[in-house]
Amino acid sequence: LPSYMVPAAYVQLASLPLNPNGKLDRKALPAPDEQAWSRRAYEAPQGEVEATLAAIWAELLQLERVGRHDNFFELGGHSLMAVSLIERMRRAGLHTDVRALFLSPTLAAVAAAVGIGSAPVQVPPNLIPEGATTITPEMLTLATLDEEAIAHVLATVPGGAANVQDIYPLAPLQEGILFHHLMEKEGDPYLLPTLCAFSSQEQLERFLAAIQQVIARHDILRTGIAWQSLDQPMQVVRRHAELPFQSVSLDPQHGDIGSQLLAQFGPRHFRIDVSQAPLLRTFAAHDSAQGRWVLLVLAHHLAIDHTTLELLVEEASLIKNGRMEALAPPAPFRNFVAQARLGVSQAEHEAFFRQMLGDIEEPTAPFGLLDVQGDGADIEERSQMLPATLSQAIRQCARSLGVSAASLMHLAWALVLVRTTGRQDVVFGTVLFGRMQGGERADRVLGMFINTLPLRLSIDGRRVDELARQVHRLLTQLLRHEHAPLALAQRCSAVPAQAPLFSSLLNFRYAPRPLDEGEAAQEAHEDDIEEIHSEERTNYPLTLAVDDLGEDFMLTAQVQASVGAERVCALMHTA
Repeated sequence: LPSYMVPAAYVQLASLPLNPNGKLDRKALPAPDEQAWSRRAYEAPQGEVEATLAAIWAELLQLERVGRHDNFFELGGHSLMAVSLIERMRRAGLHTDVRALFLSPTLAAVAAAVGIGSAPVQVPPNLIPEGATTITPEMLTLATLDEEAIAHVLATVPGGAANVQDIYPLAPLQEGILFHHLMEKEGDPYLLPTLCAFSSQEQLERFLAAIQQVIARHDILRTGIAWQSLDQPMQVVRRHAELPFQSVSLDPQHGDIGSQLLAQFGPRHFRIDVSQAPLLRTFAAHDSAQGRWVLLVLAHHLAIDHTTLELLVEEASLIKNGRMEALAPPAPFRNFVAQARLGVSQAEHEAFFRQMLGDIEEPTAPFGLLDVQGDGADIEERSQMLPATLSQAIRQCARSLGVSAASLMHLAWALVLVRTTGRQDVVFGTVLFGRMQGGERADRVLGMFINTLPLRLSIDGRRVDELARQVHRLLTQLLRHEHAPLALAQRCSAVPAQAPLFSSLLNFRYAPRPLDEGEAAQEAHEDDIEEIHSEERTNYPLTLAVDDLGEDFMLTAQVQASVGAERVCALMHTA
C-alpha cells in the first residue's frame, strides 16, 4: 500500500459501539493510547546523549518510553512542543540547531546532531548601571547612537536617564508593525482588545495590581518606542512604568457595557502613544445591570504577541492568588533582539529569499485583493470547526508521513490560492512562532516574537504525500530565517516595489482546548474573573487562522465582507 493509505494507529475492540439506530457511534470510540500508534520496532537508546534525550522526549510527549528510531512528529510532536524540547535540551547541556529536529526527527538523528551547527549568539551585557543619571554611547551594547541621538531618546522618557534601563533596536516584525502604526491616521489594527468581567471592584483592583507586578518583572512591558529624529527606531526600557487606568461612567440603558467600552476605546478608532510605556491601556466601567465590573485591556502588538498575552495573564493570575513562588525568573527580551540581529547575516537571508522568490514578478492576490494597508473597517470574521472525522484523518496522514499537521494545512491553503488566483505557483505569508531560535528560555520570555514571512508553493500535479514533504522541508528551511525582516524578503522578489508580494496570510496556532465547561465555571468562580471578548487583527485583507485544539481544528477567516469569511472557511474545508 502507498504510505498515505496505511493507518497511523490501530485499536483492537471486541465490538464496535453502535447508537440506537444501529450506526457506528464515533464519539464512543476510544482514543488511541501510546501503544496504538504505528511505530518502528523499539530499540533502546544508546549512549548518554540518546538516553538523556529519550527521557526528555518521554516526559514532554507523555510516553512511557521512546526508542532511538522513533520519530518526533509520528509520536505527536509539533512546532510549539519543539520550542519546549529545545529549551529542555539546553538545560541538559544538549545544544543543537532546531532544524535538525525537523529534517531528521528520529531520536538517534537528533542526538547525532547535538553540538553541530551554529554556535549560540553571545549576547553583550547591558552596561547602563543602576542609578546612572547620564547615558553615554559606550553603555549601549546593542545600539549605535551618538550623544545627540541619545538626548532625543531620553527626551521621550519621564524621569530621563535615571529611568532608562536599556536601549536597543526593534525586532524584525516590530519594525513592520511600527510602520503600519505610523501610516494609520485613525484606529490601529495592532491593538489587541480583551474584555473581562469581575464580580466586584475589589477583584478588579487586585487584578490590576497583579498586572502592575508583572510589568515590574518584565522589561518588554516597561518598553516604549522612540523614532523621532533617529536613523533607526529604538525600544527604550524604563526602570519603572505605571499601568495606565481609566474608570469610565457608562449607562446600561445605552447598551451592553462591554460593547460601549469597545465603541469608545476599541482599535477601530482609538490609538495609543507607543512612545510611552507600558504598551498596555486599561479602562473599566461598572455594569449595574449585571452587578459586575467590566475591564477593557488594550495590548499593542509592538510588545505583545499571542503567547506573551497568555503568559501575562498566567502570571497575573498566580500573583493575584498569592502564588508568587510558582513564577519562573524573568528573562530579558534583549536576548531575543540580539539573537535576531546578530544571528543569521543579512547576506544569508537575501541569498535564501532570492532563490525562493527571485523570479516572482506579480503579487499573489486571491479574489483580486491587493490592499495590504487597509484599516480593517470592512473586514468580516467567521469561525468554523472542521468535522471530527476530517481532523482525525489529517492527524493520521501527518503522522504516517512524518510531518506536522501544519505542513498539511499550508498545502491546503496553497490549493485555495491556486483556485482563487488561477495560478499554479503561489506565494502567501506564514506566521512564524519566532521562538525556535529565540535564544535562552525562549519558551518563557515575554515580548513580540512572531514574524510573518513569505512561502512559495507550486501545485504541479505531484502526489499529496510528495507535496506535503516538500512543504515540510520548506518550512524547516524557513526556520533558519525566522528573524528576517519581511521587507528584506519582499525586496528579493521581482515584484515592483509599490505592489505587495502577497495579500493573504496563514496563521497556524496551537491552542489546546481549555478545561471543560464545568471545570472552567468552577475556576472562574474561584478567580472571580471571566473573559468575555478578545480579538486579533492584521493589515492583510485575507487572513486564515487554523487553531490546533489538540484533537480538532478550527478555522477562523478574516476577509473583506465582499468576499465572505464563511466562503473562505468552506474553500479551506474542501481543500
